[in-house]
Amino acid sequence: MRLPSGGRIDRSKPLRFTFDGRAFTGFAGDTLASALLANGVHLLGRSFKYHRPRGLLSAGAEEPNALVEIDRGPGRREPNTRATMVPLVEGLTARSQNRFPSLRFDLAALASLAAPLLPAGFYYKTFLGPGREAWHRRWEPLIRRMAGLGRAPEAPDPDRYAHRFAHCETLVIGAGRAGIAAALEAAEAGDRVILCDEQMEPGGRLLLSPGEVPGLAALRGNLRVTLLPRTTAFHYGLQNFVSLAEILDRPDGLRERLWQVRTARVVLATGALERPLPFRGNDRPGVMLADAARAYAARWAVLPGRQAVLLAAHDSGYEAAFALQDRGARIAAILDLRAAPPLAAAARARGIEVRAAHGIAATRGGLRVTGVLAAPLRPDGSPDAARATPIPCDLVLMAGGWTPNLALFSQARGRLRWDEAADAFLPGEVAEALTCAGACAAGRGPGHPIAAIAAGALTARRAFVDPQNDVTTRDIALAVQEGFRSIEHVKRYTTTGMATDQGKVGGMLGLATAAAASGRTVPETGHTTFRPPYTPLSFGTLAGRHRGPLFDPIRTAPSHGWAEAHGAVFEPVGQWQRARAYPRAGEALHAAVARECLAVRQKAGLLDASTLGKIEIVGPDAAEFLERCYVNAVHSLRPGRCRYALLLREDGFLFDDGVLARLAEDRFHLTTTTGGAARVLHLLEDYAQTEFPALRVFLTSTTEHWGVAALQGPAAREMLAPLVRGCELAALPHMTVAEAEVMGIPARLFRVSFTGELGYEINLPADRLPELWEALIAAGATPYGTDAMHVLRAEKGYVIVGQETDGTVTPLDLGLGWVIGKAKRDFIGKRSLARAEMQRPDRRQLVGLAPLEGRAPEEGAQLLARPGAREAEGHVTSAYASAALGRPIALGLLARGRARHGETVLATRLDGPPQPLQIVPPVFWDPEGKRLHG
Repeated sequence: MRLPSGGRIDRSKPLRFTFDGRAFTGFAGDTLASALLANGVHLLGRSFKYHRPRGLLSAGAEEPNALVEIDRGPGRREPNTRATMVPLVEGLTARSQNRFPSLRFDLAALASLAAPLLPAGFYYKTFLGPGREAWHRRWEPLIRRMAGLGRAPEAPDPDRYAHRFAHCETLVIGAGRAGIAAALEAAEAGDRVILCDEQMEPGGRLLLSPGEVPGLAALRGNLRVTLLPRTTAFHYGLQNFVSLAEILDRPDGLRERLWQVRTARVVLATGALERPLPFRGNDRPGVMLADAARAYAARWAVLPGRQAVLLAAHDSGYEAAFALQDRGARIAAILDLRAAPPLAAAARARGIEVRAAHGIAATRGGLRVTGVLAAPLRPDGSPDAARATPIPCDLVLMAGGWTPNLALFSQARGRLRWDEAADAFLPGEVAEALTCAGACAAGRGPGHPIAAIAAGALTARRAFVDPQNDVTTRDIALAVQEGFRSIEHVKRYTTTGMATDQGKVGGMLGLATAAAASGRTVPETGHTTFRPPYTPLSFGTLAGRHRGPLFDPIRTAPSHGWAEAHGAVFEPVGQWQRARAYPRAGEALHAAVARECLAVRQKAGLLDASTLGKIEIVGPDAAEFLERCYVNAVHSLRPGRCRYALLLREDGFLFDDGVLARLAEDRFHLTTTTGGAARVLHLLEDYAQTEFPALRVFLTSTTEHWGVAALQGPAAREMLAPLVRGCELAALPHMTVAEAEVMGIPARLFRVSFTGELGYEINLPADRLPELWEALIAAGATPYGTDAMHVLRAEKGYVIVGQETDGTVTPLDLGLGWVIGKAKRDFIGKRSLARAEMQRPDRRQLVGLAPLEGRAPEEGAQLLARPGAREAEGHVTSAYASAALGRPIALGLLARGRARHGETVLATRLDGPPQPLQIVPPVFWDPEGKRLHG
C-alpha cells in the first residue's frame, strides 16, 4: 500500500521490524502504524470487552484501537503503546495484545455472540443476587482475569529517566500553524519560549504539505526558543505550572524526561479532533477517520485502502477524499448526512457519486471491511435499512466534524461554553494566564449538527461510541433509561471515555447521545471533566531517578560509620538509619539498652542527635513571625536563652515540638523532631509566603549542616570541659546556648536535656562530629541508641510527637499548658484551643501507668475502667522496662486522667486477661528536677 513517491519518509533508509513474529520493512520517518499499513496490515488489536477485531482509527495520540506491546529487549517490554506514536526504528519488535491464541483467531471473541446479555453495567447486577458467594468465588476472579489490556512488565526497567525544572515567559503547546506563529511572536518580543508538540516532527497539519514547514527554520535558529518534539503537555497545574513528558530514546539509555515548567503565560494551540460517526459496524478494521486517512497518504505515502466510501457530516471529509483520489484511491461514493452538501458539485466534477441525506445502515466484512449498505435517511435521521444498497469498498472514511481539543484548558480550570455556530464547546472563562489559538479556540466550522447525528443512531445496533471499551449508542441510551442523568455518571456506568484516549475520540459523540436519549440539548447535558494525564504516561517518567535505592533514600548520621564498626543495631526513623543500641559481644538487645540507660543515669551517655531537624530563622521580623506561629512567648526570649516550643495545626492539635534558641535579636535556631523536619519547614514557609508576606523573615534548613552530639549524665560537664574554649560550662545554666570552640572547631553549645540529666547538645559541622564523638568516648562516655533514649525520656515523662500524640491531642491534654504564652494575642491554633470541645474535662490526658504485675503493658493496649467494659477510656502510648527504677513503667492517654491518680485501670493484652495498672503522675524519675540542673 506504499505510494511510489511523496510523503516525508526517507526512502534511502529502510528499516526492518516485526509484528507478531512476522518480518516487515518500513522507512525512517514512519510510525509503526504507517509502516504496518504500508505492508497491508489492517488488523492490529482486539477490543476490551467483546474482543472484536480492531484496526487503525486515527493517526495521532487519540488512537484507541492500535495498542501494541513494544519489546526493546530485556526489561524493556512496554504494553499499551499507541502504534501511531511509535517511531519506526531498526529491529523494532511489536506484538498485538488482548487475544488468545492469536490476533486473527481469538477465542475470547465468542464474547461478542453474548453481547445482548452483556450490556453496559452488566457486572453491577448480573452476578449479584442471593448467592453472593458465587460472585466472590467464581465471577469476580473470572472477570478480573479477563480485565485489563496488555501484560505488565516483570523485569526491572534498565533505562534511565530524567527530571528537569524550567522557567520561561511563554509556553506554547502545539506546534501547528497557530503554535509556530505564537512562538515566533513571543520570541520576537523578547520572551524565553518553550514550544512543545507530541508529534515526532513539529508542524501539525502543515506536515500534510510537502516541503519545509513555514516558520520552523526561524524557530530553530532563535536562541530564545526551546523546541521540544515528541513532548506531550500532560498536566496543567496552578499558577501556570505545566508538566511535559519528553520521549528521548537515546542510545545511552536515557529514555524519557519530565519537564516541570513554570511560565508567565501559556498559549494552547492544541488543534481540534475529528469526530467519528455512529453506524452499525463502525468499528471494523478499515473504518477510519477521514483526516487520518489523508495524513497517512500525504505524510507517510501510504494508501489506507484502494476503494473508499466517505460518510460525511462536514466539508473536511471532501478535502480528505479529494486528497486520496489524487494519490490513486478510488472514491466509490460520498454519503452525506446533509440534505444539501456544499461541495457536492465539486465532488461530482471529479467523477465521484454523491448521495445527499444518506447514511450507512451497516458495514460488511470480518477482519476487514468489505463494503457498506448505503441507505437514505428517515425523518428521524436514522438510515432506512429497507432501502439500503450495497457498495463494495475496503476503506470507510468518517468525517463527523471537529471538536476543539480543550483537555488542558479544562485542567487549567477554564470554563467551557457551548457555541451553536461551531457545534462544539469552546473556551470560556479562564483561571490562568492562558490563551487559546487556532482550531482549539474556534473549531473548524459547522457541519451536520452532532445532536442530529446522535439522535439518528440511538437505536442502531453495534454503533460504537468508544471502540476500545465497546460502548455503543444503545449502552448510553440504556444508562439514561436506568436513571442516570449526570453525564459523569453515564460515563462511569458505561465506561465511555474511560479508555486510553480519555474521550478524545468518542467523548463528544457520547455527550450528544446521552442528550438525545434524555430529550435534552447538548449544553443542557453538560460535559465531563478532563483530568491529567492528557495521554497515557509511563511510571518511569514520573519516578525519574527516584527508584531502587533512590526511591526512599537512606540518610545516615555522622557517627554511622563508627556505629556500624562497633556492632550497632539500626532502625529506620523517617528516612534516617539511627543506631537503636550498641550491644556488646554476646549481649542481648534488652540488656544493652538497660546498660546504656544506667550509664546515662550514673555517669554519662552519648547520643548522635544530628537527625533532629534544624531551621535557621533570620530577619528583622523573625521574632514576630515565630510569635505568630508557635504557642510560646517569643518576644520575651533573650539572646542566649532557649525554650521548649510547641507548634500546633489550625485545629489546635499538636503538630511538632522542639527547642527554640535565640542567638541574636534577629536570629533563631529552631529544632524539630527527626520525622517532622520537612513538614515543619514547609508549614512555616507556607505561612511566611501566604499569611504573613509583609514580615521580613527568611527560613533556611540547616539539618545537614550541623552534627549534634548529645552528652547526657552527671559526669557530662566533667568530660566536656577539657575540650571547650571560649565558654565556662559551669556558668551555662539549663536552657541556654553559647558560641564556643570544641576541639578547636567552631560550635554551638546548647545546655538542654531530653533525659532529665545534666546535658549538653554540641552542634558543630557534621563532617567534624566523628572527631568529637571519639574524643568523648575516650573520655568515658557510653554511646547509647534510640531505645535507651525512649526509656530515659519516658522516665521523665517527656513526650514524643507521634507516640504520645495521634493528631487529636492538644498541649493541655499533655499537661503542657504552661508552655503557652498567657498574654499572646494570637498563634496558629489559638482559636481552636478555645473551643468548648477542647475544654471538656473528660478529654484524654497524659498519665503515668505503674504496672501492678512485673511486666510492661503492650504499647497500643486499650485502657478499660473495669473488667468486661465494652468501651476503652484510653490507650497505652509508651511502655518500657526501666533499669534505673528496677520496674516497668508506661505512659498513656486516659479520659480525665489527671483527676484519677491512684485509681486502677486495666490494659488489654493479646495473650491473656487484661493487666491492672495504677494511674500515677507521668514523671517517674527525679520529679523535683534536681539532676537536670546539675
